[in-house]
Amino acid sequence: MNVESFFSENIKAALKNDPPGAWMPNLPDGCIRLSSGYPDPALVPAGELKAAVAKLLDEEQDLPLHYLGSPRIAKLKQQIQKRLAERGILILEEQLLITSGACQGIDLIARILLDDKAVVAVESPTYMEALEIFQNYTKHIISIPIDEQGIQTYRLKEMLDQRKRTGLTLPRFLYTIPSFQNPTGTTMTIERRKHLLELSIEFDFLILEDDAYGELSFDKNPAPIKSIDERGRVLHVGSLSKVVAPGMRIGWIAGESEFIKALEWFKKDLDHPFAQSTMAVYLENADFDKRLDLLKDVYRSKCNALIHSMEQFLPESVSWYVPDGGYFVWVRIPGVDTSHLLSQALAEGISYVPGKYFFLDQNDGTEFLRLSFSYANEKEIIEGVRRLGQLIASFLNRLS
Repeated sequence: MNVESFFSENIKAALKNDPPGAWMPNLPDGCIRLSSGYPDPALVPAGELKAAVAKLLDEEQDLPLHYLGSPRIAKLKQQIQKRLAERGILILEEQLLITSGACQGIDLIARILLDDKAVVAVESPTYMEALEIFQNYTKHIISIPIDEQGIQTYRLKEMLDQRKRTGLTLPRFLYTIPSFQNPTGTTMTIERRKHLLELSIEFDFLILEDDAYGELSFDKNPAPIKSIDERGRVLHVGSLSKVVAPGMRIGWIAGESEFIKALEWFKKDLDHPFAQSTMAVYLENADFDKRLDLLKDVYRSKCNALIHSMEQFLPESVSWYVPDGGYFVWVRIPGVDTSHLLSQALAEGISYVPGKYFFLDQNDGTEFLRLSFSYANEKEIIEGVRRLGQLIASFLNRLS
């Protein structure tokens, strides 16, 4: 039987892409995981979530285990609305959809907005799983470079002007991670956020704002683009994965109600009622502002440990952005293909993600790599960078 003959044409095209997660290295035992964009294991509130499960089942018995789940699911929506309001995003209930993590939110948006003729614009570099999603729906993807101030909106305008002038299709939406971007850790300035909104109106495209790290500033959280969106141009995607627990799969989309209705149409009952009910109980009892302060303190300290060890151990030719929050530091090693270096790094017991996976054209990312300071402890971070520095220095010496 020819299984492929049963697939639709768009699925056949999507299956020609690299498989999801191809960028993830196989880690040897005891490896220092500077590749993992995961929360610090000590900060995942396992005890509190266990207590939330017990309270939920004691009070509601079998109810949270049915298809419709607990009435607390509606309360979770209200809790997220409240948190969004505290960040300047004022929305009605019908303008919010709870999703199974941010990735489901991004995939649903791609599903209702993209087809094989649609154009989507992305930052360069950008989140590799978002690239994987968009490539399942369209081959027409345009990359706009970023710098230490976020996406270069003047370059975006040049591209839009050129496409409009020559009659080419304009983007349906632009995907951006404006705060503590993955992979670069950079944050878009307020001036560029405003300019991006102005361009979305002038050239009639939407903005998909991925705000997964937006509450993890080392100082004051940046205002989301959605908080200054007066025309309904922004579909705001958020998540509790980075601030509570990724395995709970709690995310959301905030946007105009017409978009939310269409998204609900295709999401249907692809929910996790038990996880949503448990999260609602957890949030009922958590001092969330206090928790965020703890997360910021820990990640600030770990980021400082990473930056200081890089200054001490990496060769002078290596450069990086210093983030103001989030999980990541973006590193450039001139003249070195970091994907070729990775096997040696793994043999030395350290991991990272080669930069090429964050680019539409992977040749643009050969000299880059992403380090994460979120998962490993400070002692491991320092030792990992020391080993990496020795490896890079040896590699550069061989090249010269």
